[in-house]
Amino acid sequence: MKKRNPYLTVGLVMTGILTALIVLGFFWTPYGTTAMDASVKFSPPTLQHIMGCDSYGRDIFSRILEGAGTSFLIAVCVVLIGVIAGTLIGALTGYFGGWADELLMRICDSVTAFPSILLALVVVAVVGGNKVTITWTLGILFIPSFARIVRGEYAKARECNYVKSARLMGASSFRIMFRHILPNAVPVLLPAVTIGFNNAVLAEASMSYLGIGVQPPDASLGRMLAEAQVYLKNAPWYVLFVGLTIVLLILGFSLLGEGLQRKK
Repeated sequence: MKKRNPYLTVGLVMTGILTALIVLGFFWTPYGTTAMDASVKFSPPTLQHIMGCDSYGRDIFSRILEGAGTSFLIAVCVVLIGVIAGTLIGALTGYFGGWADELLMRICDSVTAFPSILLALVVVAVVGGNKVTITWTLGILFIPSFARIVRGEYAKARECNYVKSARLMGASSFRIMFRHILPNAVPVLLPAVTIGFNNAVLAEASMSYLGIGVQPPDASLGRMLAEAQVYLKNAPWYVLFVGLTIVLLILGFSLLGEGLQRKK
């Protein structure tokens, strides 16, 4: 009998529900995310506004859907940049080794020597905060972590019997790297992807919270959390719902990553 994996099950359910709501938010929201109505300013949760309204009379649920969608989209793009570039660098350095391996790994060491969020804050503060800048900055800073994981798997695999057999049969280096070794590296890479997603969500939310991330009128969970903090006494539900969304988004992917690790 197969052993149950509650982490994976709960993680899949949580991320599935949140992802469905986020995708829905790309196409529909109950109210306009920038629509203001002074008559419902600081309105508590009601049947019309299930999460209440903010200081401008904007529907909090609609803005959370948009803000979560912004964070989700940025995190996905960041992880894609990190995984694609990191896999390519890690595969080349791990399989071939030599001076290129030493050079690229020293560059990775230099980048990872500083906290990625601190470097991202500096770059975004200088260049300017917008979705494209944040995505590319975080994506580039995430490359070394993925490159190291892939490099380690390729360095171990290049001496394995199935790789030596493929070489003897005349398979090209490209085919061996991406048809034989890569599928075996994916199970190790998947938990790192979930961790990278969580880090990207936190990094984007942190920058927006500090005011140098996603700029108005676009909604962002970090900026909404900063706004909600000011009105904690007048509208405690505002900070509660925004904070809960961030926690659930990160918790869902954390459980999913833990489940993938325990599945191995």
